[in-house]
Amino acid sequence: MEMDEKDIKILQLLQVDARQSARQLALRLGVSTVTMLSRIKKLEECKLIQGYTVRLDHEMLGYDITAIIEIKTSDGKMLEIENEIAKQDNVVAVYDITGNADTLVIAKFKDRKTMSSFVKNLSTVQNVTNTITNIVLTTVKEDDRLL
Repeated sequence: MEMDEKDIKILQLLQVDARQSARQLALRLGVSTVTMLSRIKKLEECKLIQGYTVRLDHEMLGYDITAIIEIKTSDGKMLEIENEIAKQDNVVAVYDITGNADTLVIAKFKDRKTMSSFVKNLSTVQNVTNTITNIVLTTVKEDDRLL
């Protein structure tokens, strides 16, 4: 899909507040509401907009521990393992990476016991050969908005 400056501005505005109405967005960008609805629909249809959500303060919800877990795998089972890990509720991100590890997992936990259980479980998964767990001490920035 060809995007222009208005499309990028729409994405920026929706990232700040996805609850804005098409009318509000149209007024901000100086286009008609029908045009705005059409542009948003195109962005959704091409899967650039994959859904609408809220940004949460995980610590206020009790998820005080963020772990960054490196995983090494064997026998070409990396994608299967990654897909299984991605199904876990407390997993925020799963990345297939280059470097010493095959996979990087970012997960949030309410307590050390839950985190310990999660990591120990990973170690028992067939074809997981090693894990290295890093615990975040301070979150300086955590935001997936790019534009």
